[in-house]
Amino acid sequence: MRESALVEEKELSFYEGEWLVKTLTDEEELRQAYRLRHRVFAERLKWVPERADRLEEDMYDAWSTSIGVFSPEARLLGMVRMTQAPLPFMIESEFSACLVGEHQVRKTPDTAEITRLAVDPSITDWGLSGRLMKTIFKGMYQWCLAHDVRYTYMVVEHKLLRVVQRMGWPCRPIGEPVAIPPAEVLSIGGLLDLDEFRAQALTLRPAMLEWLTKTDNVPSIPALSTAEGHAAPLVG
Repeated sequence: MRESALVEEKELSFYEGEWLVKTLTDEEELRQAYRLRHRVFAERLKWVPERADRLEEDMYDAWSTSIGVFSPEARLLGMVRMTQAPLPFMIESEFSACLVGEHQVRKTPDTAEITRLAVDPSITDWGLSGRLMKTIFKGMYQWCLAHDVRYTYMVVEHKLLRVVQRMGWPCRPIGEPVAIPPAEVLSIGGLLDLDEFRAQALTLRPAMLEWLTKTDNVPSIPALSTAEGHAAPLVG
C-alpha cells in the first residue's frame, strides 16, 4: 500500500511458466519479502544492520511497490522494489555517494528507482538463479509499461551491473564504483533508458523483447504438489 496518492498504483499479476509474478499486496507476501531482504541485504551483503526479528524494511516501503516471483507453493523466490518519481529515491540520500560528477537525478513521472533486487540465496543452481533474475526483470519491465516509466535508476554491486548489461539491458553507469558503508561493498549507480533498450532489442534481441512483452494469465506447467515441491530445485 502507498501512503501517497501522487502515483496511481496498477497491480501486476502474470505467470512465467509455473512461477507467479505479482505485486505484493497482503501481509504474508510482504513478510516473506522482508525476510528475504534481511537474508540478502543484512546477513549476506551487510548493507544494513541485522535485526532481531529478521525482517528488513524501511521508510521507502510506505510509498513503493514490491514485485515478487513465487513458486507453485507460494514461496517467494525473488523480488524487486519500484519507486516512481516524484517520490523520494534512495539514490538521493542513502546512495548519494554514487552520484559522482554532475548527474542530476530525474524526478519526472516517467522515472522510477529499482531497489531491493534479490534472489533467494539458498538457490545455488546458477541456471535457476539466472532464470529467476530474468523473470524479476520481466516483472520490472511489465510494471514500467503499466506506469509509463521510461527511465529507471538502480544502485547495485559493481559486478552485478555487468551481469545486467550482459543480460541485454543497456544500463549506463552514472558514476564510478564507490564503497558504501557500513559494509563498504563496491557499488555503482546506473540509469536504464527503456526506449534505448527497445530500440536495441528490436534489432539485436527481438525474441527477448517479445518474451518481455507477452504475459500469461495461467501457469503453463501444472503446479507441483507439496510433497513434490520439497524435492524440486526451487527449494534447494
